[in-house]
Amino acid sequence: MLNTLTKKVSNRKGFTLIELIVVIAIIAILA
Repeated sequence: MLNTLTKKVSNRKGFTLIELIVVIAIIAILA
């Protein structure tokens, strides 16, 4: 788990859009 977390943190520059989409999807499901 630590390896995946560190990879996500190091690749955070490329994960910004994906994270935004995921957050929006979660909000849409909750709303």
